[in-house]
Amino acid sequence: MTRRVRTRIAPSPTGFLHLGTARTALFSWAFARHHGGDFILRIEDTDVARSTQEAVDQIIAAMKWLALDYDEGPFYQMQRLDRYREVIAKMLAEGTAYHCYCTPAELDAMREAQRARGEKPRYDGTWRPEPGKALPPVPAGVPPVVRFHNPTDGDVTWADMVKGPITISNRELDDLIICRPDGTPTYNFCVVVDDWDMQISHVIRGDDHVNNTPRQINILRALGAELPQYGHVPMILGPDGDKLSKRHGAVSVTQYEEAGYLPEAMVNYLARLGWSHGDAELFDRAQLVDWFDGQHMARSAAQWDAAKLNWVNAQYLKQTADESLAGLVALHLQRRGIAAVADEQLQRRCALFKDRCATLVELADWLGMYFVPVEPLAAEVAAHVTDAVRPALLSLRDRLADIDWDKATIAAAIKDVLGAHGLKMPQLATALRVLVCGRAQTPSIDAVLALFSRDTVLRRLQAV
Repeated sequence: MTRRVRTRIAPSPTGFLHLGTARTALFSWAFARHHGGDFILRIEDTDVARSTQEAVDQIIAAMKWLALDYDEGPFYQMQRLDRYREVIAKMLAEGTAYHCYCTPAELDAMREAQRARGEKPRYDGTWRPEPGKALPPVPAGVPPVVRFHNPTDGDVTWADMVKGPITISNRELDDLIICRPDGTPTYNFCVVVDDWDMQISHVIRGDDHVNNTPRQINILRALGAELPQYGHVPMILGPDGDKLSKRHGAVSVTQYEEAGYLPEAMVNYLARLGWSHGDAELFDRAQLVDWFDGQHMARSAAQWDAAKLNWVNAQYLKQTADESLAGLVALHLQRRGIAAVADEQLQRRCALFKDRCATLVELADWLGMYFVPVEPLAAEVAAHVTDAVRPALLSLRDRLADIDWDKATIAAAIKDVLGAHGLKMPQLATALRVLVCGRAQTPSIDAVLALFSRDTVLRRLQAV
């Protein structure tokens, strides 16, 4: 590959970074890293009415959380207006663009007439300069748009990295508006100038942009610019087979951080949505970069599978060092108003419970019982804290008040009480769990109790 690889992600700040854009960013980032190239962040904010600073901040935060580090940017299109106007002026002078004075009402009437004749609605070229053509007189008080003088003959063909060769006839394309009446350039024009100026070599994006590509290629050719290579990845579908949307649940990246997913797991899962390396399901970031050469991106749409994401995240939770896990869980507990500290005790608690959890939120749910009072369900108290078990619970409480506070000694005390009262382990252990932990199922009860303070256990057993 002779040309230096330079990829980009160019989200619009009209909403938060959603999963489809995050996956496109991941593919672009991994491709650039694989080839030792550059990855660029560009904010396409020309839709001034809908763009917000909150969305910009969230996009940057989501990129940071996923550790998709960019080499250049963020660049903002609204800060590049002078450059766009310079290129438009040059195109007007060269005849590759022209002013059009059709009003919105005239364009609507034009399209209605075309539909009535069974034709495809499109701009009819009223103001398009042609040799020997007399243009209408310029109307007073009508601010013009600028249209691109699109070729009318031939085809636009490109070798798509994902879909293979694609050909679209220029007869299917009308003269695109590249500048609005207020002087604001349009998306399809800005993206072309940006890709040209930033020397983008490869554009990986969603296949909803396929129809934009021939228009952009024609503009690039009119500018004498080198064309990037395009790759259009299929959409991510929801579980019902429709395009993934808000009604399927959380779709912004930061919602998944808040829901307790690890960024490494999210990167792994997103990478497998529309790309594969053999049968590998779990791989780290370094392996992804090593493998992602631009091949093996799927042509068919990927389907979002929350259960699969939970499985992937659970594997990463198990592999995460307890010290790191404690810091993450402490943050989730702090969001609930619990003053948790990522100390050795919290690390040991994470180690005991992490194999039972799919997310950090689930882990925080478990560990909350160590910090705040529990409220057992009345039905579980009635079912397990029975008259047959109460004497043993009282006896155990007395024993726990005066022993070494460690798992082995607690286990020995429980065993002695069982023997003295003629009970089975499930009878006493389940009652202990309900009173101390607020739930009937936990890991081994001696290990769970050892991670409480003695005072907390004795206080909760006062309810016997």
